[in-house]
This record gives sequence, C-alpha cells and structure tokens, in this order.
Amino acid sequence: MQSDEPIWSAGDGSDAAAPDRGVPQYPIGSVDRALRLILLLAEQPRIRLTDAAKHLDVASSTAHRLLAMLQYRGFVRQDPVSKTYYPGPALMSVGSSVLNRIDIEGAVKPVLVRLSERLKESVHLGILEGANVRFIAAAEGPTAVRVASRLGRTMPAHCTSTGKALLARLSDADIAHLYPDEELEQVTAHSVGTRTGLRLELSSIRQQGYAVNREGSEDGVASVAVPIPTRAPGVLLALNAAAPIHRLSSSQYRAVAALLIEAAKEIGDQIG
Repeated sequence: MQSDEPIWSAGDGSDAAAPDRGVPQYPIGSVDRALRLILLLAEQPRIRLTDAAKHLDVASSTAHRLLAMLQYRGFVRQDPVSKTYYPGPALMSVGSSVLNRIDIEGAVKPVLVRLSERLKESVHLGILEGANVRFIAAAEGPTAVRVASRLGRTMPAHCTSTGKALLARLSDADIAHLYPDEELEQVTAHSVGTRTGLRLELSSIRQQGYAVNREGSEDGVASVAVPIPTRAPGVLLALNAAAPIHRLSSSQYRAVAALLIEAAKEIGDQIG
C-alpha cells in the first residue's frame, strides 16, 4: 500500500548554437561576435571581460568595444564594483516577450503534477518582473489541507522563496536599483523588512543554491525554491514547493531542494 506520508528525500562553456544552416554568404564578423556574447550570457549569468575575450578569441580591447555597444543598447549591464557583465533590460525584455508567446503552463504541467504527487504538496513556477514575482504555472497538492494555487498572482519578490531564488541571480547593483530604500514592504510580520537583511539572505541563497521562506508571504506557509536553468538570456524563472508550516521543517529543506533542482532541469530543457 502506498504511504500517505510526503516523500521529502531525494531518492563547459561551449557556444550555444542554432540548428546548422550553413555559414552565411556574406558573414559580418562583428555581428557574429556580439551574438555569441549574448549566447554566452545564456550559459553564464555573469561574464568578465577576460571571459568574453577568451570566448571570442579576440583581444580584450575588441571584446570591450563589443560589450560597450551591447551595454549602450541595454543588452548588458556592468556591475560597478566587480566590473562583470550581466543581462540588461533590453535582453530581459526580449526574452520575456518570447516566453510570453509560449504555452508555458501547458509545457510544464506534467512535470509540476509529477512533482506535486511525489511531494504531496503544491508547487509553483514563477517569473521575475521587476521587484515582483508572477506565478505562471502551478499544481496543487493532493491532500485536503494544502497551500492553494497562486497561479496568476503577483507578489513582492522579497517576500517569497520563489522571488528570493530569482533575486539571488541579480547583482548587488541590480538589488540597489530595485530597492532604493532601506525599508521594504512587509506582507506579514515575518517578511524580510530591510534591504540589508535581504542582501544577507541573498548571499546565503547563492551559496546553498536554494531559497526558503517561512511565513514571509502568508501566515502558516513555508516553502523552498530553486532557479530554473534556461538558455534564454535574461529570462529568470524559479520553481517552488509550498506546504503548511507544520509539514515542512528546516531539516527537510535540502531534500526538497534536491527534488526541485531535478524538476527544474527538466523544465529548463523543455522550454529552452
């Protein structure tokens, strides 16, 4: 007989390329190199000038000029402290626009349903939109007492595990831009209330690879979230599992995250 208890335990930098259509009759080297840098950002969230020069096999001065033009058009930004480059607003807008034309919910629903049945809890997929997270796909848990679907809802990113998993992929400069004030909106008494506190939490998330939330978005609810790897530059997606707080303790976080990471990879492979 199948147990009704939740199953919490978890049982190179090459070019990304489109299908080969042959070399164009009149190739434009500078355009090709710029596009290759954009594709590189799909593989790595941040790149250094030396990374770009090595990837293109060009001088640093040439790579700098290409990155400067991409930065001028908003396709990349540069962190003022680390000097690394990461996707800019134009690239993120293009990626989100393409993503919105895809039936994401239909594509990922089978994965979400399987994950929900395995965990016996509700799962959600969210996308970062500015300082908010919007939930674009979900599967409710099978038990009578469960976390209700948040499909279609938008919430402050810093108050959810999904949002924090996404914010952790941004630079400190981006966080400062999204949150210009030290005091942050609190949805519950347990929501992170300061930008300093948020930065400390994001630093921990980057190290451990997953985000957690305990009554930060809703009283009585706990959740774990992980980022979804995609090949679409600038598109930030994350997957979470949410449960009544008494069914998800801190000792279970790592096992839940392992299952989420497995499902996130499958989703990333499906949607590109």
